Amino acid sequence: MRVECRDLGVKAGETALLEGLSLSFDAPALVGILGPNGAGKSTLLRCLAGYRRPSRGEVLWNGRPLAAWQAGERGAICGYCPQQFEPAWDYSVAEIVALGRDRNLTDARTLDEILRSNGVDPLARRRWSQLSGGERARTMLAATLSTEPPLVLADEPGASLDMRHRLALLERLKAYAAAGRALVIVVMHDLDLALRFCDRLVLLDGGKVTADKPAQEMVTEPAFEAAFQLRLQTHPRRVDRDWVLGLG
Repeated sequence: MRVECRDLGVKAGETALLEGLSLSFDAPALVGILGPNGAGKSTLLRCLAGYRRPSRGEVLWNGRPLAAWQAGERGAICGYCPQQFEPAWDYSVAEIVALGRDRNLTDARTLDEILRSNGVDPLARRRWSQLSGGERARTMLAATLSTEPPLVLADEPGASLDMRHRLALLERLKAYAAAGRALVIVVMHDLDLALRFCDRLVLLDGGKVTADKPAQEMVTEPAFEAAFQLRLQTHPRRVDRDWVLGLG
């Protein structure tokens, strides 16, 4: 799977949300999109998914302009997990995952198998209104991955999860990208997890790409500190520990 954007620009009235972005992404990879609030991260993801039309430039999937793909084709290829979701009805977890599975009717697995493989089978009968924020996030990720798409686009999927589940989510996405040779692009705010799990990081600031590097090199990038207005200190992570907290 290959995704490209060429000279991508997006405006809202007279305000430029993205300016002249040219990027390419190839599977298998877990790519993190980073940047401060208002940098254009969610706008870029929606353009890559085909949910927002750019003011200029184009997006291509496997060398074919996204505008030429039919909606059904896009649904079978791409799993999109939005930052916020509110169903029209108070569906159960099983029903929401089933709706996601319907993007690809050739999948021979049963719904029970899909629920179990995504770790949400204990929630299957629970209604959306009965779920916590973290349970909703896990349900949405299960629906997104239910068809095992070669392209996954997720907008801050772990924002409402506790630390343990955030780690589990990134571990799952990392393994999914590697095992299925998929392309997974995730908008993230958690710098520790981005540096630890992502193969590549793209830094946006003011609607422009200010850095694009392998994750292990990003922490020494001056634009990284400038974008977040932080002074970073690094220390090797112990293999038997899961989290790094900086206090000061």
